[in-house]
Amino acid sequence: MTPTRIACIDIGSNTTRLLVADREDGRLTEVGSHKVFTSLGAWRAPGEPLHEERIAAVVAAVGEQMAQARVLGARRVDVVATSAVRSAPNGGAVVSAVREAHGVTLHVLDGEQEAAYAFAGATMGVDDVEPDALLAVVDVGGGSTELVLGTLAGGPHWWVSLAIGSGRLPRCADPPCQDDVRALQARVQEAFAAVQPPGVPALALAVGGSATSVGRLVGAQLSAQSLMAALGVLCSGTVTEIAARHLLDERRVALLPAGLVLLGAAATTLGAPLRVAGGGLREGVLLSAR
Repeated sequence: MTPTRIACIDIGSNTTRLLVADREDGRLTEVGSHKVFTSLGAWRAPGEPLHEERIAAVVAAVGEQMAQARVLGARRVDVVATSAVRSAPNGGAVVSAVREAHGVTLHVLDGEQEAAYAFAGATMGVDDVEPDALLAVVDVGGGSTELVLGTLAGGPHWWVSLAIGSGRLPRCADPPCQDDVRALQARVQEAFAAVQPPGVPALALAVGGSATSVGRLVGAQLSAQSLMAALGVLCSGTVTEIAARHLLDERRVALLPAGLVLLGAAATTLGAPLRVAGGGLREGVLLSAR
């Protein structure tokens, strides 16, 4: 059977990302990927409209990534958006701008859809747990954080979407100090206070830019100890120094203190350490595409 080559463009609060992959028998093989820091919703106050220049940056990135997908032979390109567009009073302007510029429909995912796609992509290829074992997926984005519980056999059955992400929390000093970290922890603990997952997972997976970047600092296993170690790394130098030392984008490093605190709160809430997943929302969209 010939694989189907398809693509997904994911417009988030911090980045616009392309994934092109071959799908065959429920599996994906990556062909190419691309990321642009478009900062559509980063550090935007709740209820504040998206800025026109950031919308223009997203439209340009989508055009560039659609062209890349076609060059790579993608037969279809699904374009989706998450928290930044869904929560903005002028989110419809992004949908209209993308349609007018490129003739494609931008699908704005609600929290439940975002959680379901993240679960599907994160659990793709997981083979070290029983089909009925409880799994968790944590998706820390720029504008929201999703926690999902489910099984390989039955898919997700519980989820919560919190309107807090690495781009919605205050920036730290450069380098961060302990007062910055404590202030972030207080904000995040308040947001997680009412979250009560119905069970402790046998395996908890983390997806999103913060999780993959932290993995570059301390490895794929994100325990309380390794997350503290990662905070220590971030506090040991300036954004420029840490980015150069670990081959990360400076804009991502600036977001990482908030991302780390969110990941730590999610692990505490779930009662389980996290493991950086091999896939996430984009993979979930491609697996579900008809």
